[in-house]
Amino acid sequence: MSADRIALKGLRARGRHGVLAAERELGQEFVIDATLFLDTAPAAAGDDLTKTVHYGELAEALVRVVEGEPVELIETLAQRLADVCLSSELVRKAEVSVHKPAAPIPLPFDDVVVTIERSR
Repeated sequence: MSADRIALKGLRARGRHGVLAAERELGQEFVIDATLFLDTAPAAAGDDLTKTVHYGELAEALVRVVEGEPVELIETLAQRLADVCLSSELVRKAEVSVHKPAAPIPLPFDDVVVTIERSR
């Protein structure tokens, strides 16, 4: 398998995910990083977008998930996002990180991140 990667980092979207009622009512910003592992040589050889992943369309699909049906756990959200990343047959593996910088933690912190890796 090729070691080529397409990475989309820092994608921001507002969602209503979380265990607390206030998180679901008010919502908050989530930040998504997605790395897709695939062979980009066929696309590069023919300068052909149909032989790779359109990262603009990927971004739109990921935002729809974040803005969509709420879940309690960001682990569940990460899985749904990974499923989107793997929806293209070209993608062999995906790594997805979900950042929740406004998590309701009553202590100073920079970020909460769940990262998962899924393969076909």
